[in-house]
Amino acid sequence: MKSIIISENNFQNARKKIRENQRNEIIFSSEDDELIKKILEKEKINVLLLNLAKKKDRFKQRDSGFDQVLAKLAKKKDVILGINLNEILNSEKKEKSDILARVKQNIQLCNKNKIKMRFISSKKLEKYNLKSLGLILGMPTWMTKEL
Repeated sequence: MKSIIISENNFQNARKKIRENQRNEIIFSSEDDELIKKILEKEKINVLLLNLAKKKDRFKQRDSGFDQVLAKLAKKKDVILGINLNEILNSEKKEKSDILARVKQNIQLCNKNKIKMRFISSKKLEKYNLKSLGLILGMPTWMTKEL
């Protein structure tokens, strides 16, 4: 099955592209949190890819782009949460530590709700490297078996 990455900030354009590519694995990504929630509620996607580099943390809380509401929707629709590995690899030191902290927060949420996670990258990396990175970030073994 071929993977199609759809990155949109408009609901109508995103809906049109998703419906055109129903036979493929659909990886959806957006900068707009409300659009992500709307797409999860109304459309059939396979993977939700979160972009964590441009998120701004609040004073006492991280903004990882994923919360309990989205976790329940993803579990109900059987959507896999994608981690953008290119963001981690191509970022500077301070930004990289922020991204990894957000990923760890998302891993905890996914583990609590039994949601699968997957690394998505343009580069082909060894399976063992991805598994070890997942384990270091706090993924349980049931989650890393499918990486």
